[in-house]
Amino acid sequence: MYEFIICFIAGIGAGLGTGFAGMSAAAVISPMLIAFLGIEAYEAVGIALASDVLASAASAYTYGKNKNLDVRNGIVMMMSVLAFTLAGSFLASQVPNTAMGGFSVFMTFLLGVKFLVKPVMTTKETMNAVSGKTRIAQSVLLGGMVGFICGFIGAGGGMMMLLALTSVLGYELKTAVGTSVFIMTFTAFTGAASHFAIGGMPDIRLFAYCVLSTLLWARIAAKFANKANPATLNRVTGAALAILGIAILFVNYWN
Repeated sequence: MYEFIICFIAGIGAGLGTGFAGMSAAAVISPMLIAFLGIEAYEAVGIALASDVLASAASAYTYGKNKNLDVRNGIVMMMSVLAFTLAGSFLASQVPNTAMGGFSVFMTFLLGVKFLVKPVMTTKETMNAVSGKTRIAQSVLLGGMVGFICGFIGAGGGMMMLLALTSVLGYELKTAVGTSVFIMTFTAFTGAASHFAIGGMPDIRLFAYCVLSTLLWARIAAKFANKANPATLNRVTGAALAILGIAILFVNYWN
């Protein structure tokens, strides 16, 4: 029962982060499993990335149904992300547990503050005015950076992707989140598969608890986000990320 409660709570945070902001589930699930259940970091990241797959896919479907998903321009970034996710995942298996996960905590909190202080109010018209060639070049470069981070620490990839899409590529917030979760569906699958291939299958019960809880709350968050106006979505997303960042920081120093 204790394991179920920890996984369910972790799934709430991970699902809300995924549905609202395209955040990697590993940013929440990994530190929770490590701190409260004593799971090895590499296994915890694998479970978290696997939880990310269905949650991101369900969120992407909801954003796509509401026409807030840019598949065509997201594919270039996705291919770059996928390639570097594999490299990051392999390197992660060669480093100590303590080297994984800390970066995403500060990334989550700072991005939350950013949305609260300086909300993204870009329109789709402005977004579509960006040069196609410039966007492709930026997507390849930024996708490589995001993919390596996602594979190496299993977290931070979604946050960096959202930051890149809104601040560098000029996406409006809903389309940025929708495109981010679309890409994260494939990067999370690649990362999870490589983690399991290298480190073996995780505990099936913990795996099922985390996957189902994350999927449920991501679905709820995505439905709300697509109905909210931009100002409200910025506030809710910023508050959720800031709170999650503080909560993850607390969990990381629990012991």
